Amino acid sequence: MDEKLAIVSSKVQTTRHRIKGIVTEKDYQVIFSDTPGIIEPKYKLHEKMMQAVKSSLEDADVAILLMDINDNWTTCDGVFSSLKLSVPAIVVINKTDKANAAKIEEAKTFFSEKTYCAKLVTLSAFNKQQVKELLNVIVEMLPEGEPFFAEDEMTDLSERFFVGELVREQIYYLFEDEIPYQATVLVTEFKQKSSLVKISATIIVQRETQKAIILGEGGKMIKRIGTEARKEIEKFLNQKVFLELFVKVRPKWRENDMFLKEYGY
Repeated sequence: MDEKLAIVSSKVQTTRHRIKGIVTEKDYQVIFSDTPGIIEPKYKLHEKMMQAVKSSLEDADVAILLMDINDNWTTCDGVFSSLKLSVPAIVVINKTDKANAAKIEEAKTFFSEKTYCAKLVTLSAFNKQQVKELLNVIVEMLPEGEPFFAEDEMTDLSERFFVGELVREQIYYLFEDEIPYQATVLVTEFKQKSSLVKISATIIVQRETQKAIILGEGGKMIKRIGTEARKEIEKFLNQKVFLELFVKVRPKWRENDMFLKEYGY
């Protein structure tokens, strides 16, 4: 899509929602659903994340099973098989720039023989090699029909949602251990002023010790989160932003249905 719609980090389980990205061209419209990674749920937030995966699979016409060529292939095969897909799947082997030709061929042989694999594409997303080829394969496999969205729509989610995600992304970048997984962000104000957008957001954590770490000595860390997040939000909204951040403690929010609903899960 050449647009940043999902936040990224090197940590697992960064994606918590189903995020739709819409590509519309003269002859086709593709709605991509980016889902959380598949995990065994440990608390209610995880259950909500797996519901997002389930609803995506139920809606899909084609599944894209994406893996890193240097992952454990047997583990990937176990996950892909467990999905029990009712739609055709494209196995996409990514990061081919990180492997030699022999390993790529071996991976292709391993996955092309699996019953869930209708098509197989190898690519390097980082180098944009074979990405167009993947899109062509997806379009070939889609059923004919009317477009669901207007041609200028890029996603079905609000700007407010993406602002919260861009703040949360900085928490993943700047903090280690449990904080990224025990924090979420609630956008409480999003007002368009004449020259800028005024945004207030609250970072929710589970413990007072986490609040102290997020704030940092003399407010140093929350200021850094705000500075970096504001740059990304301005790029996303393409205008000036005034961003105000707060921190609140909500013990066990990941297990509380009322809080989960309030925070958009």
